[in-house]
Amino acid sequence: MNVAIVDYGSGNLRSAAKAFERAIAEAGLGMDVAVTADADRVRDASHVVLPGVGAFADCKRGLMALPGMADALTQAVIEGARPFLGICVGMQLMATVGREHAEHRGLDWIAGEVVALKPADASLKIPHMGWNQLNMTQPHPVFEGIADDAHVYFAHSYGFACADARHVMATADYGGPLTAAVGRDNLFGTQFHPEKSQATGLALITNFLRWRP
Repeated sequence: MNVAIVDYGSGNLRSAAKAFERAIAEAGLGMDVAVTADADRVRDASHVVLPGVGAFADCKRGLMALPGMADALTQAVIEGARPFLGICVGMQLMATVGREHAEHRGLDWIAGEVVALKPADASLKIPHMGWNQLNMTQPHPVFEGIADDAHVYFAHSYGFACADARHVMATADYGGPLTAAVGRDNLFGTQFHPEKSQATGLALITNFLRWRP
């Protein structure tokens, strides 16, 4: 069993790797973690993690620039149904389209669009940054044992508007509801950063590693 954290030049990679390594050690899971840009390692991984920090278009461009990575992700995640976790922009890349500055195609794994946050309260600043409370909209194995009002860490200016509400696993309130987590089948994504969310984040990572969709 091995975890591939995709390195495409965007993301809090060392922090994410350390969080996964800690979760594995504390849960005694006996798994290996690799931060990698190697398509073959992603293709062979038991669990695939796509982090992301920055602009949607830059992240998509960086991901597609890695030789063989697009095919490896399709083979491992879509065809092979391996557990997949997208974090922040890594989650947003699962959408059909991103509308940050212009229109950019996403991976189209979960139908929807990534749009600018527009809080109803004009006093709320963009980006949405810091701790906020989760509201779980439906049960999911990755949320097992996590309190419905748990606090997690966000840092984003754009959000995922799902075409199908059944794909929204959790929301948070920031001048209105915003999508905090999405999922379907073997896919799961968090707008927040589990690697920065302390005990709640470690619990979520552990649940993801134990998940057998």
